[in-house]
Amino acid sequence: MSKASDRAYEQIRAKILSGEFSPGSQLKEEEVAEICGVSRTPVRDAMSRLENEMFIYRTESQRSFVSEWSGGDVEEIFTLRTMLERHASSRAAERASEAMIANLRANNAAIAEAIRQPVPDVDAFLQLNRLYHAMILEAAASDRLAMMLNRLVLQPIVHRTALRYDRAQLERSLAEHEEIVAAIARRDPDWAGAVMTSHIRRAYHVYMNQNGITPEGF
Repeated sequence: MSKASDRAYEQIRAKILSGEFSPGSQLKEEEVAEICGVSRTPVRDAMSRLENEMFIYRTESQRSFVSEWSGGDVEEIFTLRTMLERHASSRAAERASEAMIANLRANNAAIAEAIRQPVPDVDAFLQLNRLYHAMILEAAASDRLAMMLNRLVLQPIVHRTALRYDRAQLERSLAEHEEIVAAIARRDPDWAGAVMTSHIRRAYHVYMNQNGITPEGF
């Protein structure tokens, strides 16, 4: 990938995450190229990359749109993510080195500092939260699991959920992070998996409530 393509990727991704490019909106190459200050070729490369990461989708007529998800889509994504992240945290409890556990604790300390500012630093929380889950996945030591999870952790959904967290919800998320690390340190895969399940399911219900989505079947 060229530097221009990387720059276009970062700009488009940021605008999707912020909601400036809203779900369902069309992304026209020439307009996006003008916004990003690059030619259409790097924009095309960037959009192909974002399509692979499920940030956008392309129709049969080759028009590109920002991805949007129904209640059923979100429910299925979170259900699959719950199963896989539970498995990852259980594996981490059996395989994490002491250095990995120390790094997880340091990450939680950084999250605590970010969310306990006079105005919680949600951007820092998002970056550190992403790193936390990546570290657990690394400790799980499964390339296959990593490949599957990386497709399911849709950052637009994570971002939109966290942006609406109040301080109490941020603190609760941190408390769950700390309990998962405690379970990993105690080498208890069942405990680690159970807390991770609760952690992901709570995020699911927060997202559904925030967006006024009723789970299918209700």
